[in-house]
Amino acid sequence: MTSLSVETLAADAAEPITSAGNAQLAIAVLAGIAVIVLLITRFKLHAFLALTIGSLALGAFAGAPLADAVKSFTTGLGSTVAGVGVLIALGAILGKLLADSGGADQIVDTILAKASGRAMPWAMVLIASVIGLPLFFEVGIVLLIPVVLMVAKRGNYSLMRIGIPALAGLSVMHGLIPPHPGPLVAIDALGANLGVTLALGLLVAVPTVIIAGPLFSRWAARWVDVPAPEHMIPTRPSEDLEKRPGFGVTVATVLLPVVLMLVKALVDIVVDDPDNGLQKVTDVIGSPLIALLAAVLVGLFTLGRAAGFTKERLSSTVEKSLAPIAGVLLIVGAGGGFKQTLIDIGVGQMILDFSENWSIPALLLAWLIAVAIRLATGSATVATISAAGLVAPLAEGMSTGEVSLLVLAIGAGSLFFSHVNDAGFWLVKEYFGLNVGQTIKTWSVMETIISVVGIVFVLLLSLVL
Repeated sequence: MTSLSVETLAADAAEPITSAGNAQLAIAVLAGIAVIVLLITRFKLHAFLALTIGSLALGAFAGAPLADAVKSFTTGLGSTVAGVGVLIALGAILGKLLADSGGADQIVDTILAKASGRAMPWAMVLIASVIGLPLFFEVGIVLLIPVVLMVAKRGNYSLMRIGIPALAGLSVMHGLIPPHPGPLVAIDALGANLGVTLALGLLVAVPTVIIAGPLFSRWAARWVDVPAPEHMIPTRPSEDLEKRPGFGVTVATVLLPVVLMLVKALVDIVVDDPDNGLQKVTDVIGSPLIALLAAVLVGLFTLGRAAGFTKERLSSTVEKSLAPIAGVLLIVGAGGGFKQTLIDIGVGQMILDFSENWSIPALLLAWLIAVAIRLATGSATVATISAAGLVAPLAEGMSTGEVSLLVLAIGAGSLFFSHVNDAGFWLVKEYFGLNVGQTIKTWSVMETIISVVGIVFVLLLSLVL
């Protein structure tokens, strides 16, 4: 679910690295995915190696020169680590500061005191939805994971009962609600009204997140009954702390990047002038990198120094936070490499070619095209942009509400069944300590529920608009 820059999207539109026909590309995609799944499940190969080998196999089956396939993989790996990797690292530092200072304990103790039993999944989905509104999915993940794991462990809850609602809240915001990049690009491509799309998006998002989050988590917890992974759970701080940071200052520190990104989004909407001085400033401070970096720097004082940490202990805390995420970074990066290989061999265009002659209603067509591209490339943003470009001519004769529903149909389709070619799949798998099968039963099924329920509510709204 990695968000893409304009430069990346322009690169995605370049000429394919192979001249293979659509039939050969379809076979190559299936074969590449099969290689990855087989290596991981049958031969127990590490996911990083399996993704690397699967990417090269994908290129070979598609008839691409080996050098080009290697270049595509390394380019995708590099761009993913450069973007998502830095965010994961900064999030890990902030999470470690929260844990070691006692700040995370304050949040968890307060949540457990205010919400318990059946109310906890609802509390988690609400928190995730609010935090996820202005955030990139990966940023939301790294901010919420420590809290999710500690609530599950401390409150003796099933990990899936707590984790699925949080993931659902983040994912629904990512696919359906601006100011996320996918919906914004679709709004621009189709000429939709931002305010109407946001309002209708919330109408679709609320019931969707309830069904895919708290309700589905009951089943997910039965299918995959696993404890929170010990090596990922922030440990309780040692008893030699002078004091713990207060609940208010801890929450303020965690929400700082949320506020900065939200300010950027609001200024972009209200001002809408790239040359405006205020917008230039907010574009910088509201970028995910700067927003998280600011939170880390502030956290060194509001969390670390508030707990009586010395400079040496702060340095040690930062250093220790990075070691556990090395494997996660490599796996997520390799997932990005596999996705880039898919894009570079021309899979997106193959899907568009297959869909040209489908004679079905515009909303359902937009959803199906986004689903197909999502399954093939693993990127919700690529699926959104490609589908929006294909169905843009259909929007010319539509009303304002219908065009907004077209945007939401595409957004819902872009979330369908995340699997091994999606960096988000590996991010969830590693953070929650799941195997591939368990990740599919929980995360992938949850994404599919969001997509299907989303298009159902879009179609229902189309009947009254």
